[in-house]
Amino acid sequence: MDTCDVLIVGGGPAGSSCAWGLAGAGLEVRVVDRKSFPRDKVCAGWITPQVVESLQLDLEDYARENVCQPITGFRTGMIGGHEVENRYDHPVSYGIRRCEFDNYLRERTPARHETWTIESLEHSAEGWTVNGSLRTKLLIGAGGHFCPVARLLGARTSDARLVVAAQEIEFAATVEQLAAGSVEAAVPELYFCPDLAGYGWCFRKGPFLNIGLGRTDREQLGAHVEAFVSFLRDRGKIAGDLNGRFHGHAYQLYERTVPKLIDDQVLLIGDAAGLAYPQSGEGIRPAVESGLLAARTIHNAAGRYERALLQPYSDALTSRLGTPRTTAASNWLPASWLQFVAARLMASRRFARRVVIENWFLHMHEPALAAERAATSAV
Repeated sequence: MDTCDVLIVGGGPAGSSCAWGLAGAGLEVRVVDRKSFPRDKVCAGWITPQVVESLQLDLEDYARENVCQPITGFRTGMIGGHEVENRYDHPVSYGIRRCEFDNYLRERTPARHETWTIESLEHSAEGWTVNGSLRTKLLIGAGGHFCPVARLLGARTSDARLVVAAQEIEFAATVEQLAAGSVEAAVPELYFCPDLAGYGWCFRKGPFLNIGLGRTDREQLGAHVEAFVSFLRDRGKIAGDLNGRFHGHAYQLYERTVPKLIDDQVLLIGDAAGLAYPQSGEGIRPAVESGLLAARTIHNAAGRYERALLQPYSDALTSRLGTPRTTAASNWLPASWLQFVAARLMASRRFARRVVIENWFLHMHEPALAAERAATSAV
């Protein structure tokens, strides 16, 4: 029987951040993913300065071989309605391609990386047996919304209002397409659906265009995406054919209920835990921070992973993200009135800057999670 101390299921930002945080802890850490890296991963994709600080990223080194688009503004509004623009005199975020970003994090992590699929999980007092051939003391679910570890723990919500279904496309645009469109590389564009059930985005990262739309209401998602693309064309934001096809994915919002994060010898991080910010659906920062918080807890547990010794991770994450709100304005305000107010607020440059951009999407008010790796915390 093959063995390891920690098995992380999922090699995305959550899994890699956790493995990076455990470097120097004296543990045999393995990261398994069902896809080979670099993998095709479509994502609007930006990282805030807080993520850069927490992961101690060298942006100059990263930008040598990868797209790293400084973001100095946003254009926001309602689909079909008025739009406003806000600019900053410094980068407030950085556009990345997930296929590159995930691979970069993976390659700088000194864990053992493997490519295979989880087919069976068996629990005992000593830990977990995976696929009948690997025994691990601690199992970490980091495989996104459809993570097999999350399904095992029953961590998926039955409330459809908490799950965002999205479709998006990312492709290398031609010089002619970029010249004919009006989307600026440093200014992503975000447009909310009139019924407030989701939003669409158009984001240029160097020569790449990313276009997508996500909604908590899955009905006729494809029709909403088509209407959004038509809106972008009508406004002169994009031109020419979209090179490729739209890809679908889903993620769970951190809202209405505290997610199940731990049990004996197992914990969940990132989208597997359902940690996407409720207003924006952004999940990279929660994924990174949950991975780092998990690494701290694992180090302090000193080889014992009973539920009680993993509880500090759950407590720290809840403290970091706050207790999920149990109600939203849509629960008690008439839909027509809410949409009327939202349309006027979104037309306000001040509201868009302070609330939509700086609060909902960038979480500027929240300082970076201190970069405390296991190797330094042990000193």
